[in-house]
Amino acid sequence: MNLKQLFFGILLSVNFAGYSQNANKEVLFTIDDKPYYTDEFKRVYNKNIDLVKDESQKDLDQYLDLFVGYKLKINKANKLGLQEGLAYQAELKSYRNQLSKNYLTDSKVTKELVDEAYNRSLKEVKASHILILVAENASPADTLKAYKKAVEVREKALKGEDFGQLAIQYSEDPSAKENKGELGYFSAFRMVYPFESAAFSTKKGQISKIAKTRFGYHIIKVEDIRDNRGEVTVAHIMILKPQSQTPEELQAAKNTIQDIYKKLQQGENFESLAKQFSQDKSSAPKGGVINRFGSGQLSSEEFENAAFSLAKPNDISAPVESNFGWHIIKLVEKHQVEPIENMTAELEDKIRKDERSRLITNSLTEKLRKKYSVKRNDKMYASVAKTVSDKYYFGEWKLPEDAKPYEGNLVTIEKNVVSGNDFLNYLNAQQRAENTVKPIGKLVEKQYQEFVDYKLNEMYNANLEAEFPEFSAVMDEYRDGLLLFDLMEKEIWEKAKTDTIGLQKFYVDHKNNYTWGNRVDAVILSSTNKDFAKKAQKLLKKGKTADEIKTEFNVGEKVNVMSNAGVFDENSDALPKESRKKEGVSDVISDGEYFYVVKINKLLPAGIKTLDEARGKVVNDYQQYLEEKWVGDLKQEFKVSVNKPVFEKVKKEIKP
Repeated sequence: MNLKQLFFGILLSVNFAGYSQNANKEVLFTIDDKPYYTDEFKRVYNKNIDLVKDESQKDLDQYLDLFVGYKLKINKANKLGLQEGLAYQAELKSYRNQLSKNYLTDSKVTKELVDEAYNRSLKEVKASHILILVAENASPADTLKAYKKAVEVREKALKGEDFGQLAIQYSEDPSAKENKGELGYFSAFRMVYPFESAAFSTKKGQISKIAKTRFGYHIIKVEDIRDNRGEVTVAHIMILKPQSQTPEELQAAKNTIQDIYKKLQQGENFESLAKQFSQDKSSAPKGGVINRFGSGQLSSEEFENAAFSLAKPNDISAPVESNFGWHIIKLVEKHQVEPIENMTAELEDKIRKDERSRLITNSLTEKLRKKYSVKRNDKMYASVAKTVSDKYYFGEWKLPEDAKPYEGNLVTIEKNVVSGNDFLNYLNAQQRAENTVKPIGKLVEKQYQEFVDYKLNEMYNANLEAEFPEFSAVMDEYRDGLLLFDLMEKEIWEKAKTDTIGLQKFYVDHKNNYTWGNRVDAVILSSTNKDFAKKAQKLLKKGKTADEIKTEFNVGEKVNVMSNAGVFDENSDALPKESRKKEGVSDVISDGEYFYVVKINKLLPAGIKTLDEARGKVVNDYQQYLEEKWVGDLKQEFKVSVNKPVFEKVKKEIKP
């Protein structure tokens, strides 16, 4: 996520989001005599009261100051003319296009597709297929030829010929020669929609009807249908494959994962071993726990299968190899498929990105044809159609040299007049696609109907602000937010990064805020056997390395001592709690199930960080300082007048 995405995520979901109409409003304050009303202030406050972490922002006086500051920045952005920037206008248009997708839909069809997708998501189908390639816009002759071939191959399968061998012989899927057409298990949204529909409507052990997708014709054999495995939460200990992957380094990594597995079999604690040794830095501090997942969601089938094969919480797998390294997996929890009411939003989002969305678009278009009046000027249409020749099929057709005769009305949609030239330009653009409908008059009629559909949707989209007040409100919020981002980047963020003198001075004035805690450069040896810990302590005192000690004590299949080394914060989970913070070799320390010996090579005391060491935090604090100073300057530049009696009334109406 980049800075702008994060900024708008906060702005629109926390600071100034939400919408409600409220006719009962009064002027709360003005900026250069421009009024801002109580309804907006109360709305954003009530929307965000449970979300803000800073208690000061819940105070209404503080919140009003923040709100006025926000509006001052928007006024400054408009004063600077940032709303005229081409990049700003392009991004605002892009956002509107994204937001409008939520409104350009048919809710009834969407619900039917959600229900269908959910019911399919309860199952997983194992299938094989044979593909006969044919392009979407292939000629009728080529399409018929491919279809006949698919029919012939399906007949062979129905008569009992081995499906895998038929896939090897006839399938034009390049992978078929290796996998005999096997696709494994899949659920909803894992295949293109027509393929998925054919598979889910075919019984186990049977051959599907011929399915047409954008790739060609498919013959599908359903080999198994099982209940969806749901999702699992697991923890893992991971040892990464070395980058160079020399035999020696690979063997060392394998030995490490095997040593850890032996320690687990000896009864040692999974979470402790994960914190000490797992090389997955994101999950190690949490005892190895990773986010829950379902079939096909990870990039390692081996990892998934091993995770789903664990039966009960706390069951632990043997080491599993993936493309990334070796894993020992512990089951934390199994999750069944959620009820449909919990999955509706997720399914709707997937449908919007899937071929299913065409069904919704077509349904909406039919409604728009009933909603808006459409009247064609047949005389203009005939004139336009005459200009299109068979050269259109070869991409050689040219627009008429004289465009004036086609400037008149071709079609009227409600009160919007569309000219013949608009349609001619549309035809010219569509010439780049493959067009197989013949004769040419029939193709022009087809293109005209699609053109009208396009114009209907375009007009509906353009009027969304009038159709849906909440859409208009969100667009206003985003418009202001985008201006605010550009303004902050110009006035604050870039200055904080490039003003080296100001940043240095700010750091010097506040350097006591940027400090290291106490740290140690240490080697940690651990064992569940106190005697081995004592022996390791003696060898450490004699100057033996951790590797030398492990070589001596870890004999055959038995792992008696593990090691960890590096620079640790004195409160690190890897350090035993009772270890003394002084240089040298510690006593044997008992902590939980383990006995530890710690050799501290060097104490690194608390102290002030250099500017380079603390740069990220210093820049962030400097930005905040500049912003506070800047808002103060804006209050001098613009005339702000708060209607105090109205604000007192608001404070009585709102209960923080």
